[in-house]
Amino acid sequence: MGCECSKFSSCWTSEQNAPSHAAHNAENEENSEVTDLPAFREFTFEQLKIATSGFAVENIVSEHGEKAPNVVYRGKLENQRRIAVKRFNRIAWPDSRQFLEEARIVGQLRNLKLANLLGCCCEGDERLLVAEFMPNETLARHLFHWEAQPMNWAMRLRVALYVAQVLEYCTIKGRALYHDLNAYRIVFDDEGNPRLSCFGLMKNSRDGKSYSTNLAFTPPEYLRTGRITAESVMFSFGTLLLDLLSGKHIPPSHALDLIRDRNLQMLTDSCLEGQFSSDDGTELLRLASRCLQYEPRERPNPKSLVAALIPLQKQTEVPSHVLMGIPHGGEGMSLSPLGEACQRMDLTAMHEILEKLGYKDDEGAATELSFQMWTNQMQETLNSKKKGDVAFRHKEFTSAIECYTLFIDVGTMVSPTVFARRSLSYLMSDMPPEALNDAVQAQVISPIWHIASYLQAAALFALERENEAQIALREGSVLEEKRNTGSLR
Repeated sequence: MGCECSKFSSCWTSEQNAPSHAAHNAENEENSEVTDLPAFREFTFEQLKIATSGFAVENIVSEHGEKAPNVVYRGKLENQRRIAVKRFNRIAWPDSRQFLEEARIVGQLRNLKLANLLGCCCEGDERLLVAEFMPNETLARHLFHWEAQPMNWAMRLRVALYVAQVLEYCTIKGRALYHDLNAYRIVFDDEGNPRLSCFGLMKNSRDGKSYSTNLAFTPPEYLRTGRITAESVMFSFGTLLLDLLSGKHIPPSHALDLIRDRNLQMLTDSCLEGQFSSDDGTELLRLASRCLQYEPRERPNPKSLVAALIPLQKQTEVPSHVLMGIPHGGEGMSLSPLGEACQRMDLTAMHEILEKLGYKDDEGAATELSFQMWTNQMQETLNSKKKGDVAFRHKEFTSAIECYTLFIDVGTMVSPTVFARRSLSYLMSDMPPEALNDAVQAQVISPIWHIASYLQAAALFALERENEAQIALREGSVLEEKRNTGSLR
């Protein structure tokens, strides 16, 4: 452990004033507002169904999967923007006007440290929220279920500061209440920066009750009244500080007992040994203790938390993705021959690989065909596919496009491979927008098919959309690795 318990004891006998920091003020948080996000909008249910491949199980990103009361899916809009879609259960939000009003208010918030709300859907009994997609998992995963490396001390402090800062921003904007703040509500963006999920800014049940986690972690006043206040959010922030310090989800009452008994070794993650000074550890424990005060009025507000956390930041110049050990851009990405071919836009190599692959990845296609009625129309449809395959093999791509289009337009059978082959044929014919659309359609049919992501990357490279292409390339690499290791859902 990087600090000795005896050195902590002095901080519990007297209350210290939170340190001030000249660099921080409300204006700075205002400057963290995002200006390049689209305005909040209402989506149709059909749009979100298409974006999530029919709410496919493979696209679920909720930690508890299909068993979660409100399931979150990853998705992709027509303009290639990645989204997270939260689909509420049917008993939530019976009042559609209240849902829309809440969503519109939250949708006005725009902050670099928030996973911002982009829109919503309210059709019939359906209630859905659409937010920015954060690809690098939750804080809970990195703290409690890490695989490669534990989160280091500097990154844990950065998480605490960012969350405090975005809570202050929300407070300034008149949105001080955050429902069920916990390690699952904090997600990490492409750069590895922590973001607070916007979903917690809305109520999550028809009676307005806001805590779905174990009652041992809820603010004491919530147990009495069933309602939260701004001070209740500070109590939850205190439990978050305990999570960051310990690497475990320790009930606040147990943590306070350990603090009173000076048994602080139990509160410090052994993985942090040597990473921080006793003074810094003391300060974080002091802040947690203040947040966990039984009386709400004795807890700090977000502004004082930010002022106390800023001086603890020791590696401000190091990017978050470095602290997190997350590959960035193209670095550390292990690409298969197809991935490499897409990255360097080697269309000839891509053609050779797709030709050799054949239709092996069309799961269920043969079974579907066996149940079709063998009409003349069906025979003609199959013949157009066969002609397309011959043209594709002989690199007659204009003819391949025509034949595959005849097959696709009939619509009796679906084949991701046909869309993939037509996508490459479009690329060969210098038609990247059409190629991108077909690659997306292949992914709609087969959400976890890595080749669809690779082809999207190639089309995006051709369209000179470098950043989006790199993201699609990484998605393909991750899907292929999971496929090869058997870890796909």
